[in-house]
Amino acid sequence: MNSNKDLTALAQTLRKNMTREEKHLWYDFLKKQPLTINRQKVLGKYIVDFLCEDA
Repeated sequence: MNSNKDLTALAQTLRKNMTREEKHLWYDFLKKQPLTINRQKVLGKYIVDFLCEDA
């Protein structure tokens, strides 16, 4: 997986298949915040679980 396209596809899969802990954090806390928070965002050669670009 060297290309950003491959990482984007993997990030989409990870978004659809969150762990129990990620679901808990997302649905019980992060989704309710007044900020825009992205899940499984590609940053360079990494995929971060949660990202708030405004912070």
